[in-house]
Amino acid sequence: MRTLLLLSLWFVSSPAPSLLAQDPAAVTRSRLTFADSQKRLAWVGRTPTARWAADGVHLELEVDGAAVWFDPAVRQRRPKPADAPAPVPAAPRKVLLVHDGDLWLDTAEGGGGRGPQRTKSADAVRLTDDGAATGRKREFHLSPDGARASFVRNNDLFVVDVASKASWRVTEDGGPDLFHGLLDWVYQEELYGRGDFQGHWWSPTGGALAFLSLDESAVKEFTLVDHVPEGFLDEERSVVTEVANYPKAGDPNPTARLSVAHPADRRVVRVDLSSFPADALVVRVDWTPDGKTLLAIVQDRIQTWAELCAIDPATGAAVRWIREESPTWVNRPEPPLWLADGTFLWRSERTGYQHVYHYRAGGELVRAVTAGDWQVRSIVRVDEAAGVVWYEGTEHGATGRHLYRIGLDGTGRVVVTPGVGTHGFELNAAGTFVLDRWSAMDRLPTVRLLDAATGAEVLAIGDAEPGSAARTFGLQERRRVTIPARDGYALDGCVILPDGWQAGQRYPVFVPTYSGPDAPSVADVWSHSTYHQFLAQQGFLVLQANVRSASGRGQRDTGTCYRQLGVQELKDLEDAVDFVCREHGGDPARVAIAGWSYGGFMAAYALTHSTKFALGLAGAGVYDWRLYDTIYTERYMRTPQQNRAGYDATSVIKAAKDLHGHLVLLHGTMDDNVHMQNVLQLVWALQTEGKQDFELMLYPRSTHGLHRAVKAHADEFQWLRLQKLLTVVR
Repeated sequence: MRTLLLLSLWFVSSPAPSLLAQDPAAVTRSRLTFADSQKRLAWVGRTPTARWAADGVHLELEVDGAAVWFDPAVRQRRPKPADAPAPVPAAPRKVLLVHDGDLWLDTAEGGGGRGPQRTKSADAVRLTDDGAATGRKREFHLSPDGARASFVRNNDLFVVDVASKASWRVTEDGGPDLFHGLLDWVYQEELYGRGDFQGHWWSPTGGALAFLSLDESAVKEFTLVDHVPEGFLDEERSVVTEVANYPKAGDPNPTARLSVAHPADRRVVRVDLSSFPADALVVRVDWTPDGKTLLAIVQDRIQTWAELCAIDPATGAAVRWIREESPTWVNRPEPPLWLADGTFLWRSERTGYQHVYHYRAGGELVRAVTAGDWQVRSIVRVDEAAGVVWYEGTEHGATGRHLYRIGLDGTGRVVVTPGVGTHGFELNAAGTFVLDRWSAMDRLPTVRLLDAATGAEVLAIGDAEPGSAARTFGLQERRRVTIPARDGYALDGCVILPDGWQAGQRYPVFVPTYSGPDAPSVADVWSHSTYHQFLAQQGFLVLQANVRSASGRGQRDTGTCYRQLGVQELKDLEDAVDFVCREHGGDPARVAIAGWSYGGFMAAYALTHSTKFALGLAGAGVYDWRLYDTIYTERYMRTPQQNRAGYDATSVIKAAKDLHGHLVLLHGTMDDNVHMQNVLQLVWALQTEGKQDFELMLYPRSTHGLHRAVKAHADEFQWLRLQKLLTVVR
């Protein structure tokens, strides 16, 4: 669900320059209209051009329209040489594509071989000759040595020898309830990444192929009904249905097994996972760089532990290297980052904060590389020769983005990008200098060159210019605020005050939110939403807050939502509302909350579990977590059988009788992620409780994201409801 954060207009923002340093008289102020909020307006203008030159040494700048080279080692500039090396183009590579139903091997300058059918070149080599008559070929992948190709057809896995064109049907029993080498809906949605259905992986040498098999036979089906199909009325007067396996919380999951195919002797070895529960999840499959060992990460169904296992591809024997455990849940671990000496770096949240650990093959811990009450978000680069790791971390604030440098031995930690805010960093080839693109809520985007060892500024390159929208309409600044929660916890937030704000006046409050686990809404970056600027001009106070479980600070804080999604989040949002009403003139009688997906759940939950919100705009929300999928829901809530009280406490449907304020519901009728069943069951509960202060807008043909033909309608529909808060007289 986290990938749906930006679906709604309420969350969209784009970079914008600061006008605070300008003479206000120099700004031509026009008022934004709602129609303007639907356009792509330029809130940021030209940013200084800077890039690392192709020689890997010089920084290439643009000065008065001319290209200039800057040598950071000697601090000297000179015109770009006429014979300067050009960027090395990507070498042509072999890719797979499907054309007229068959698999072809072609040469491409870029792109991949997993996309939709495209035109082949004249030199393409045909690998199959059965067309599409026997089924569509999916998830086709070329082995790293280019000797073999793999694909899935009718849920069976096939391997083709490129030289001989000989085909090997690796599995024979694939079908509607058994997927070989192809992921099902819930595995791709919640584990491997939305849109990634790859369920088989070649070894680095190309000699072996690991693949998952998912048994769907126990998974319940869910039917979507398209009431407005193509050609409706004139050609089609019936409905079209889509039936898919969708496991809901507490119901049977697909069961997974892992195997290794050896094309040389057409042998399949099943991996021995008998030491794990039958319903265990295989959440990641990888290989060691030499291809001699298969790696798999296995978790229990409710994801309270994860084990990294090393597997002998010849026998299928598995040995545990690392086990991660948590009193809440274990997020899917990243794969090992292998070093040249055969050791690896591993990221773990075992302390409540994600940190880097150095391991030997076999699972022997060498040391913790990083430690502290902050976390490492990603490893940016490792220089083994120098014994140095660069990483992105949160030590200087979770709402920003910083680059750090530390020794592999855990010593010498330095923040390479000083300054509050968000840094976009690019190291040079030698790792001696970093190109830093820096901004914050109160700082224009700035481009500068820094020393990668100390963070000292080497060259100030320049600042961004205002965009045309900023010059035309002016800009209400986003103010960084720290919000004290009722228990003393400090919440990160930001506020946009209404245009013409005056002390002593009361203003309606708009709270756009997502608030899902580890999904912050507030970033300390110079960015602006045209819609939020429009609302500020209309007289709204716009408030965003990172609830503690979405603070980005670490699993210790994220885990506060465990077994009770929505409960702590709502308390934090209530405290944020109290704060802006107390400190910034918010009107406690005119507070609106809006969100989509998890944010839709939060908006409806707030209207049924709090009296602080006059209006809720809830899009595509989960209104009882028993109605959402197993892997996402049970990670945070366990199963309904284990945590009935928690499911009841987080249910919007069961709290329909407590509706306070006006609730506006929006949902796509073809939503295959958060089913329309959610909103219909909520509507039924509201109706049977005699509630009248709600309304529903359904969008045919829309899935979890609205169809482009109705997106503007949904935005205006919500604005018309929201603007009623402007007319309330206190």
